[in-house]
Amino acid sequence: MFRSTTILAVREKEKVAIGGDGQVTFENIIMKRKAQKIRRLYKGKILAGFAGAVADALTLFEKFEKKAEQYQGNISRASLELAKEWRQDKILRRLEALMIVANKEKSLVISGSGDVIEPDGRVIAIGSGAGYAQAAARALAEHTNYPPQKIVEIALRITAAICIYTNEQITIEEL
Repeated sequence: MFRSTTILAVREKEKVAIGGDGQVTFENIIMKRKAQKIRRLYKGKILAGFAGAVADALTLFEKFEKKAEQYQGNISRASLELAKEWRQDKILRRLEALMIVANKEKSLVISGSGDVIEPDGRVIAIGSGAGYAQAAARALAEHTNYPPQKIVEIALRITAAICIYTNEQITIEEL
């Protein structure tokens, strides 16, 4: 199964940045170095990033985007409705992916078990390098005045230097 790794989101008041590396692996082989794991959805007002099985994540992107359109950009409602569908559908229940979705007001994690989580802190990460990325971003957020985009960039570069499943082909989007 093709796997995509590290996604990091950092929020500061009404600003949010989401970044991801470009690596896609198959077992212990790098299959792609420049994958685009971050997307703008709903008229550019929502950012989303994925980690996990690539085909599964792309399916979730598509389904989340339809829900975001249906609920006029309300990410809470779109996420909850996607989670409901995820839990009830026999095929969706087997998907192995995580998503971070964010707008100017909130950031959410949609888990592979159909859960929707609104983290307490301003930093969230998913994927193989999540622990490294989250630790680096939290340290930067607490001890510098860097904006979210800069924190995401530095933290993902630190992660790429440590995690074998994360590379330095970083894409960052900001609202």
